[in-house]
Order: sequence, then structure tokens, then C-alpha cells
Amino acid sequence: MSNRKILVTSALPYANGPIHIGHLVEYIQTDIWVRFQKQRGNLCYYVCADDTHGTPIMLRADMEGISPEQLIAQVGKEHLADFTEFGVAFDNYHSTHSEENKIFSSLIYERLRDAGHINSRTITQGYDPVKKMFLSDRFIKGDCPKCGAVDQYGDGCEVCGSTYSPTDLKNAVSAISGAKPIPKESVHYFFNLENFNDMLQAWTTTPGHLQPEVSNKMAEWLRGGLQQWDISRDAPYFGFEIPDAPGKYFYVWLDAPIGYMASFKNLCDKEGLDFNEFWRKDSDAELYHFIGKDIIYFHALFWPAMLSGSHFRTPSAIFAHGFLTVNGEKMSKSRGTFIKARTYLDHLNPEYLRYYFAAKLSAGVDDIDLNFDDFSQRVNSDVVGKVVNIASRCSGFIAKRFDNRLSANCSEPALFAEFINANGTIADLYEAREFAKAMREIMGLADKANAYIDDKKPWLLAKEDGKDQELLDVCTMGLNLFNVLAVYLKPVLPALVSEAEQFLNSPNKGWINELKPLLSHNINEFKPLMTRIEPDKIAAIIDASKESLEKTGDKLKTEAKAKQFEPVAPTVSIEDFAKLDLRIAKIVKAESLPEAEKLLKLTVDIGDETRTVFAGIKSAYTPEQLEGRLTVVLANLAPRKMKFGVSEGMVLAAGPGGKDIFVLNPDEGAVAGMRVK
Repeated sequence: MSNRKILVTSALPYANGPIHIGHLVEYIQTDIWVRFQKQRGNLCYYVCADDTHGTPIMLRADMEGISPEQLIAQVGKEHLADFTEFGVAFDNYHSTHSEENKIFSSLIYERLRDAGHINSRTITQGYDPVKKMFLSDRFIKGDCPKCGAVDQYGDGCEVCGSTYSPTDLKNAVSAISGAKPIPKESVHYFFNLENFNDMLQAWTTTPGHLQPEVSNKMAEWLRGGLQQWDISRDAPYFGFEIPDAPGKYFYVWLDAPIGYMASFKNLCDKEGLDFNEFWRKDSDAELYHFIGKDIIYFHALFWPAMLSGSHFRTPSAIFAHGFLTVNGEKMSKSRGTFIKARTYLDHLNPEYLRYYFAAKLSAGVDDIDLNFDDFSQRVNSDVVGKVVNIASRCSGFIAKRFDNRLSANCSEPALFAEFINANGTIADLYEAREFAKAMREIMGLADKANAYIDDKKPWLLAKEDGKDQELLDVCTMGLNLFNVLAVYLKPVLPALVSEAEQFLNSPNKGWINELKPLLSHNINEFKPLMTRIEPDKIAAIIDASKESLEKTGDKLKTEAKAKQFEPVAPTVSIEDFAKLDLRIAKIVKAESLPEAEKLLKLTVDIGDETRTVFAGIKSAYTPEQLEGRLTVVLANLAPRKMKFGVSEGMVLAAGPGGKDIFVLNPDEGAVAGMRVK
């Protein structure tokens, strides 16, 4: 029995919507790692909870005519049901709207306050006079004050990359009521994150705490200087009231990670475990957080600082993962690739997806793609065609000819030993979260097992007189190799392996280094362990996920279509258009600015001169993808002084922002300097 003590968490799903397959990347990844740790004999607990506080929860509950408490109870049940059917085996699943979380949130706040890490000051915010509530930046929308793009958030433009204050927005409206926000003062409470600059410099650069690419990103943010973090919100707000500030509530991102502690405390109280053994400052237990790369800032800076400042231990490591694309693109409702967990479960075996994600996941933060053709081919070929096929090829002969009893002989001890001796390599890959490499190792063994059966040809032995013992030995060997593969795959395919263990009459609880061959052993009747993925099942999932005219009705369809793109701007004259000097430009150089989150620095050739243009397209393009390309720039835009230099034009691009930005490309034959008319 190992003496490792491990506590593992996944990020808390927000309680205002269902689980979808993009979410499942994280929970399946975490569950595989936890199951592996338990299989190795380590003491390992996996806890999670619903993230239940904040304005969106309050607004959705109001829209549905129920209380926030009713909403989060209902969503919490749905979340846990989905996770359970996907084989995600939490040791405890709780809620951030819990007494434990309230106690720890207050305790951490009071310790930070008493140590001088909290201060308050009056700020001016937008206020919705209709809803009678303060509006965070994300609930104010309007026209960008820099480039004029419409329907932008109050803190930054997704078109030109500018950042600004909500008060700078043109034609600003409340995203909740549509009313014009009015400025109003309020006292807010702040966490002095800059007090922890040295601590965070050390923590984020300690090997093993963060993946290298994440550590590099933290270094960028730390170089830029840490700002005070606003940890309070004004009533009305669904959350915990700050102990010494009536009418002020903890911002959801303060109490959300504390939910990890609260869920574990809830488990400790139920099972008599020692909470402090895992969370005290000098704990020798291991603490790991699996998260998406979009919430690294909160987990790798705010969270360690909060824990350190309140005298709790910091994480052993934070493991970030990338996003899920489907068929090479962002999940889309119109294409039917925004798939809810429940929609998938209505049509396909959840272990197909568990295996496919495992076959794609590495220890890095790269996005992974669910390509439906590859998904079908990979599962059908690997799990059904290679692994399950071994059992189905051998079991029939054992049942019909030998009364389901295996041979007393291990006819190929060297081959069996080769399978067993692979356990160190496979274990190291599981430990390092290199699941794709582990699957390749396991499937390489499955290929060897099938090659052995192909070479021995039991179907021919069964037809020859005097070959019964050889037939029995070959099929016994095949099933023992299958047994080893099942143990290796148990973290990924727990349901399939459980059925395999029942068939083999041999539950394998632990890891494989001591596994002995099953000899002179009775097995049970073989039942098909997994069937192939059929194309019609995938088609049914896509169809069920589409937002179609038939499903939504004419009115909803019209509304959805109207909201798909921003409205066409007011009519202009040809003279107005002629004032814009649009030029074909060649991007001769593109540079990433480490200190700029959204901007790339472009040097563009517009025919008779070169210009420097700063473009907010970093989220969609790497410099290498842009150099040498032709595009279109607004050449007579007034130069604008920015933090990083003077921008002498604007690159034209389409799309809502983020990764969905598409730089315009002229047709073949256009050259730099031509005017667009």
C-alpha cells in the first residue's frame, strides 16, 4: 500500500446551464487520473461541487420564476446525473451554496483582512435604474469608443483589442434591461494581490507547480504588475454577505475555489477524515487542481495568494487543459456540434467518448478535436476491433469445447511477461497525464495479442484431431493477454472492464505488476462487451443538437436570426465611402507582444511605403500564420498612440472575436498598394 495522500479537484461547473461535451474533457481527464491513483493503491480523494453564486444565477432564476436555491438544487441534480453516467466517480459532489463554504469564505476573508491584505474604497459604477442594481463590466454593452464596433462589452473591444472603462462606451446600455446605465458611487472591498508578488514569483516558477507554457504566461502577467482585485458586489446579489460589510457580497470568484475546501470538509465530516491533514500549511498531502486554460489567472495567482495569506497550504500543482473543438471548429448550435452531455447519452455509450478523449489528451494545454469520422474509426478499431475482439475470438472455443475452464498451462510465458513488464512505462504515462501515449502503448500490446492469435489460428486447430490441448492453451493465452489489457484500460473504461472481470471471474482491484496468469480457472459465459459505433447514432446526436425551424418555431427562428449578427449601420453616401482609403497590404512582419494580451504588431507594405499597425487578432492568429499574406487595411485612419507604439492604420477582419476572427484576404492577382473601391 502506497503512503501517498492525494486530494484532486476539477473546476466547479457553473449552475446556470447543462453539462456539454466540452466540459467533459476536464472531468473525464481528472477521473482517469484519479482512478489510476486508486488502482495503484494510493489514498486519493476526488471532490467537486456546483458553482452556484453570482448575477447570472440570480437573473436566470428570476426569469424562470423560481428562487436561486430552487434553480441550483435542480441543476445540481442534473449535473451529477450526467457525470455519473459518464463514469466520473467523485468521492463527494457538493455546492458552493453551503454552510461549509460560507464558514471558510468568512474565515479566509477575516484572516486576509486582519493581516492587512484587504482595503475598501469608493468607486463609481454603472447602475441599472430599471433593475435597481449595479452592473459589472460584462453587463454593460455599447459601441467601442476607439473603433466604433457595436455590441462590445464594457471592459474591452473584441474587434480592435482596445481596453477601456465602461464609462467610455458610446451608446451604452444595460445588457439586462436595455436601460441607459447611470453612474453611481459604492464602497467596494479589494484584495491587495500586489502584497503577494514575491510569493507568486516563487510559486509560479517552482518546477512542477505549473506546466511550462502556463508558467510563462504567469511571468507575463507578473511583469505587467498585479492589480488590486475587487472581491465585493452590491446587493441584490446571490452569494454570501461579507461578515463586516452589510449589503456587500463576496464576488463569486472569491468563494468558488474555496468550494474545493468546502466539498472536502463535507466529505471529512461524513467519513471521519482529518481535514487539516490535507489543508494545513505544513501538510505532506498532495493537492491537484484540474482546470481549463481560460481560468488560469484565478487559479495560479489569486488562489495561491488567498491560501498563503490565510495560512493554508498552496496546491502541489495546477493542471490546465485546452478546449474542445468538434470537426475542427468551435462547437456550434447551428451545425449540431454544441452537444449536451444528456443528448450524447441518449444515443451512444459514454465509454466511447472516455476512450477517445484519453486517446487525444496529453500533459499540455493544447486544444483537442472531436472529429466524428476519426472518433468512430478509433473506437471501432481500437476498443472493439483490437481489445474486445481478443475475448470474443477465444471465449467461444473455451465455452463449447472446454466447459468454460482454462488450461493449466501458460504456453507463452515470455509473451505474458512482456505484457506485464510494460506496466512501468504505462504507469509513468498515466501519472504524467500523457494518456494518448499510454493508449498507444496499450494498443501496441493489443496488436501483439491479435498477431499471436492470428499466428496460432485457433479456428483451424478446432477442426484438427488431436489438437484440443493446443487449442485450449492458445485460447487460454489469448484470454490472459486480454486480462492484462483490461487492467491497463481500467482507468479509462471502468464499465467495460467491470464486465470483463465478471466474464473472466477475476476482479482485478489493483495495478498489474503482481498479476499472475489465470490457469485451471473457470470463467463465465461471454457476452458482447462493446458494439461498434454506427454512423446513424452520430447523425442522430447532431440532429438532436441542431436548432432548427421545426424545433424552435417561426417566431424563435426569426428572433435567433435577427440576433445572429449586429444590425446594418445607418446608410452612408458614396461620398462618405470615398473618404475611406482602403488598400491592399502585404504583411511583411508580424510580432507577438508578450505584454499585450490581444494585440499583434504588424509591419505592412501598402505599395510605396510600410506602416506599423497594431491589430487585436492575437487570439486567432500566430505571427507565422500572417507573415507574407495579403490583406486589406484602412490606410487613412488617423494614427493612434498606443502603449506599445503608434498604430498607422487598421487591418480589416470579420467575426465576433476570440478565436473567431477572420482577416480579410484579397483574391489572387491583387498586389500591395492597390486601392479597394
